[in-house]
Amino acid sequence: MVDDNELNRLRDIAAPAPDADAKARALQAALRAYDMEEKTLPAAQGSAGGVRLTERAQRLWSEIMQKKLFATPAIAGLVALPIAGYATIYMLGESKFGGPEFGRDKITETLADKPTTVKPPVVAEADKQKKADADSESRDTGEALVAPTSPPKAESTAVGGLTQQDVLSRNAPEPQPSSELALNGDASSAAPSADGGARVGRMPGTVAEPKLMAQQPAAAPADQMLPQEENRDRVENFKTNPVHAALEDPVSTFSIDVDTASYSFVRRSLKEGFIPQADTVRVEEMVNYIPYDWKGPDSASTPFNSTVSVMPTPWNEHTRLMHVAIKGFDVKPAEQPRANLVFLIDVSGSMNEQDKLPLLQSAFRLLVNKLRPDDTVSIVTYAGDAGTVLEPTKASEKDKILAAIDNLTSGGSTAGEAGIKEAYRLAQKSFVKDGINRVMLATDGDFNVGQTDDDDLKRLIEKERKTGVFLSVFGFGRDNLNDQMMQTIAQNGNGTAAYIDTLAEAEKVLVEDASSTLFTIAKDVKIQVEFNPNKVSEYRLIGYETRALNREDFNNDRVDAGEIGSGHSVTAIYEITPKGSGGEQIDQLRYGQASVNNGGVANADEYAFVKIRYKLPNEDTSKLITTPVTSANEVASFDQASTDQRFSVAVAAFGQKLRDEDATAKFGYDKIMQIATAARGADPFGYRSEFLSLVRLASALGGNR
Repeated sequence: MVDDNELNRLRDIAAPAPDADAKARALQAALRAYDMEEKTLPAAQGSAGGVRLTERAQRLWSEIMQKKLFATPAIAGLVALPIAGYATIYMLGESKFGGPEFGRDKITETLADKPTTVKPPVVAEADKQKKADADSESRDTGEALVAPTSPPKAESTAVGGLTQQDVLSRNAPEPQPSSELALNGDASSAAPSADGGARVGRMPGTVAEPKLMAQQPAAAPADQMLPQEENRDRVENFKTNPVHAALEDPVSTFSIDVDTASYSFVRRSLKEGFIPQADTVRVEEMVNYIPYDWKGPDSASTPFNSTVSVMPTPWNEHTRLMHVAIKGFDVKPAEQPRANLVFLIDVSGSMNEQDKLPLLQSAFRLLVNKLRPDDTVSIVTYAGDAGTVLEPTKASEKDKILAAIDNLTSGGSTAGEAGIKEAYRLAQKSFVKDGINRVMLATDGDFNVGQTDDDDLKRLIEKERKTGVFLSVFGFGRDNLNDQMMQTIAQNGNGTAAYIDTLAEAEKVLVEDASSTLFTIAKDVKIQVEFNPNKVSEYRLIGYETRALNREDFNNDRVDAGEIGSGHSVTAIYEITPKGSGGEQIDQLRYGQASVNNGGVANADEYAFVKIRYKLPNEDTSKLITTPVTSANEVASFDQASTDQRFSVAVAAFGQKLRDEDATAKFGYDKIMQIATAARGADPFGYRSEFLSLVRLASALGGNR
């Protein structure tokens, strides 16, 4: 038995210091015992064969070093995975992928015609799906992102258990790989490929690129063809007036033209970025659009005065210009007769555009504010059927008239014939003797119900014209404009045709020029010029191709012609080739000579003889005004001509240039600019400054040809 005191004594005794050799032997014995036990123990279930921890680390490092080319991108991918996922979610949030706006306004893809099988586009459908979609895209950096092929709709109709989006996805074109992904701030879009499919972008190889590309605007696809819209404007085709030999054909006859529709149409075309179609350019309407201060008559007994000048031609040193300027008597407002106006307004479905019915309403509001209290206004509309919106109403009831205009809406086909007949009926109902009785037709020219043939409309207008009710036409809009019909009925309705493309143009036509637009001072005005072959070898009339008359029509009072309104300016320009100038384009006849009974030529010193025939508004018998053109009418140099004459010549040159005529082929836009700039003169309403801007636009678009 052990004594407790002995145990306490042993406890208090210090332990002897260890022997180094004994310690080394003990350690070696322990290691051997450990190795023996490790070799004899079985491996744990499901584990590899027993190896030391250090050996496992060495083996792993060896494998990594042997396969480092594969290991490096794998590790980089593991590191980049969470970062790429976060960046993708951030970009999707900024570009509104899957949001209600995505695919509605920014879609540029179209469905291919041939059916193909593809994976559905990767598009988030709700905010809760963004994270899952982003993770899926990040796991596979080669997965394509395709813009939706059609705008997502709030209401999806199920077809055979599939939504419309499913059907569209199955019919989408096969994606083709691409190296770029175009992103902008709103949506993703891919350019269509040549085979009708879509170019598909891949995520860039770094995490910084998507952020940078998201901030840049999407580049326009190089191979994308913009759809060509069908131009449904209808204009009259005509050929430029030819050069005539004075010896063979010494007489030129035409009706005056005070319409201005062509100028407005040309202006709109140029401001929209393209050179107008040649047949929409009527040179005389271009020239007559600009106001000129020609000398007018001294009294109302003579409705207009004519001034003729002969000057050098700026685009041909061998020819001269014979400039004929006519100015109508300006009726003072206090002397103007009462007006009975019928607004015939097209409210068919084709008028449902901002530059048509809404602009029309604003234009007629301007006119109503210009009328005097005792003037009368009626309103007739026509679409599928014609209807009377406003019976004849005094202009003093302005609010009632304006309310009727403001309440107009568009819809239906165009029953133009019925509308015109109803308008004439109302005009007769409130007819003002010795006053102004006029139907004012406002339309885009689309007559597709009733008498659609221009000749039928012409006969209808001619019949009603004899009652004393005239008709003017105001065109609106484009891509459906029937300019040919407008010209036909305006010419045969003793009225004018204007094209209104802006509210400023409406203000010019219906407010500034209201007197000339509404108050006719002379009708059936015709001009006939006989050239002296002893002084003039050749001549050509610039413009008025659609107003040409037969020689015998000049003295026939039954033949209709143009009208001149109060204060109207009308300009006609001939290019003549003086005899012996060397500028002749036609060979002389072998046997033809000009002669009279006395062996000489009568009035041999005259260039030409100008005759103007007209009727007063309430008369049926014409009157005649004649003017011989002699050396007294000559201007020594072009610069000595008046500013109005030189500016009108610049406009005539511009019109010919737009029509690509031979006469001005070598006369550049820059030279037209020089003439117009030097002759701009007084320009209170800015029309001449605007003309200069149009010349600059045409020069830029046409390459200053």
